[in-house]
Amino acid sequence: MLLTGQHPGLDPAEYGLEQFRAHQLDCPGEENPHAHVGRVTAAVLPLLSRPPDLLVVQGDTSSALGAALAAFTAGVPVAHVEAGLRSHDPTLPWPEEEYRTAIDAGADLLFAPTNTAASNLRAEAVRGTIHVTGNTGIDALLEIEARAPLMQPRNTTVKRLLVTCHRRESWGHGLRSIAAAVARLADRDDVLIEVVLHPNGHASRSLTERLNGHKRIDLIPPCNHVALIGRMRCAGLILSDSGGIQEEAPALGVPLLVLRDKTERPEGIHSGNALLVGTSAGLIVETASRLLDDPAELAKMARRTFPYGDGRAAPRIAAVIESWIEENSRPGIAKS
Repeated sequence: MLLTGQHPGLDPAEYGLEQFRAHQLDCPGEENPHAHVGRVTAAVLPLLSRPPDLLVVQGDTSSALGAALAAFTAGVPVAHVEAGLRSHDPTLPWPEEEYRTAIDAGADLLFAPTNTAASNLRAEAVRGTIHVTGNTGIDALLEIEARAPLMQPRNTTVKRLLVTCHRRESWGHGLRSIAAAVARLADRDDVLIEVVLHPNGHASRSLTERLNGHKRIDLIPPCNHVALIGRMRCAGLILSDSGGIQEEAPALGVPLLVLRDKTERPEGIHSGNALLVGTSAGLIVETASRLLDDPAELAKMARRTFPYGDGRAAPRIAAVIESWIEENSRPGIAKS
């Protein structure tokens, strides 16, 4: 297991991985994602001198692309978990849309979370084998939910909003506009707003400078996944540009406003659990206010649905990988 260091303080035990040997690459995140891709590629390549049967990457981060490029260079087959997500716009999100397309083009095994993602891959005529598995993020969510009690019951008198935003394409005007919308919503006398800050300093500073000190806004330091899920479960409405939250909110039955102009996860919108509102302060305030003032409409979005998987993605992926290795393992390579 390779830990890049892109998210400092990551504890493998939080994800049930403490029994696996972990190799620290010491490649913390950088302001320039392309530079980070290069650092990760250079760090992973030497570790492939004794090539494994398969290198597995998940998602569309610079870490995922860097590791995949190292594998492509070393001739090591790649499996991509969370393959096929597309906004069909290389700038939204940037640079992730380009990164995941590059990984998928060279991967041997492509684990698509949904039928829509699989259709995207087929349209691109990728060379690898496509498997629809659901998303492992839903597996993790359901496991956390089963063992983590609610932090506090939902209160119908006070409307709790949870806000997260960090997308790189929103830096500058987008973050300022989102902050303006949050401040306007906080002027209502029936809301409490939690803004969970992102570890990225640019995103967190931009929000803190504009929202600090408002009596109905709590600025929450970056928190781990378990704590974030707890806060999501207590919210009546979530405003976020996070890809993971787009998957988790429908499964929790919490209405979501997606703070993006385009999304690679349209299934939550099609299921009626989410609305795409972009970063316009006016549209964010108008949409959120309409939902907060109309409990019936908000309730329609609060149904638990599972457009991104049923919580069994991991065993499906493991079974495919096990079968693939049995068929394709390299002669003379000892299994560790």
